[in-house]
Amino acid sequence: MKYEAWVAKAAKQPMALEAAHLGPLGMEEVEIAVEHCGLCHSDLSVWNNDWGLSQYPAILGHEVIGRVSAIGSNAKGLTVGQRVGVGWNSGSCMHCHQCMSGRHHLCPQVQFTIVGHRGGFATHIRAHWTWAFPIPEKLNFADAGPLLCGGITVFAPLAMYAKPTDRVGIIGIGGLGHMAVKFAAAYGCDVTAFTSSESTFDDAKRFGADHVVLSKDSAAIKTLGGSFDLLISTVNVTLDWNALIATLAPTGRLHVVGAVLEPIPVAAFSLIMGQRSVSGSPTGSPVAIETMLDFASRHNIVPQTEHFPMSQINEAFARLEAGKARYRIVLDADF
Repeated sequence: MKYEAWVAKAAKQPMALEAAHLGPLGMEEVEIAVEHCGLCHSDLSVWNNDWGLSQYPAILGHEVIGRVSAIGSNAKGLTVGQRVGVGWNSGSCMHCHQCMSGRHHLCPQVQFTIVGHRGGFATHIRAHWTWAFPIPEKLNFADAGPLLCGGITVFAPLAMYAKPTDRVGIIGIGGLGHMAVKFAAAYGCDVTAFTSSESTFDDAKRFGADHVVLSKDSAAIKTLGGSFDLLISTVNVTLDWNALIATLAPTGRLHVVGAVLEPIPVAAFSLIMGQRSVSGSPTGSPVAIETMLDFASRHNIVPQTEHFPMSQINEAFARLEAGKARYRIVLDADF
């Protein structure tokens, strides 16, 4: 079989189409013929080596939708031709305490799909069968890829910490934040969107926000003191963290999923006196991802996307890096 992939040879270098050699299929692996693959800001961070963990040459892409093309002898629950997705993780050890507890995404040996592994900007991708998720038929599969990374990243804290009666704030209305607003609204929460640009006010309302606040408006933020049960920060920039924590109700929580690189300073008394919490999480377990896909299917939640042919991958990366994506980019395989 002919395997090809878009390969980055070094940090920030344009990707080039090359032949890929996948080797023998593992006994517990499945192989997937890629149809669509979302372009996530994490792809950009790994391409630029912003986190210092990139490995080159790199085949990026971790929001994969495609059809199973081959199944290892010990793989379970999937059939050739079935439409599945692969997200940020593509494997875990399956025997450690975390895996045995259903928290596979916290496995010390969890395999990131785009670091030390061939990702989805390719004709085919491989993953352990546990990390290949059947796509519900009601979902628009062409737009579903970003749910497998960005979607579960914002769905997980809502599932862990929110109730339908809660007041929830979503900080940032970008690739992550717009999906968080959709999920929180469908869950029944009273949703406030924080955005740095007035140009996204109407979009935030369309996604389901009940209220929209300009995140640069300190006076407006101050009026929200003590009101939120949960704040989810989806941005990767430094914010006025103490002002945001002050908007939390007693026992409220600030939950961070945006990979801001600078430390987050927190005054102890702002936590102690209101019994507030600051937390964070990565994507989610296989069961959490299946639950998220079911919820998204039930409520017809898909990201707002722009589509590029995968042959225009470098142009798509440039658009994402320039901050012009509205709101997720999906690359359609055209090998």
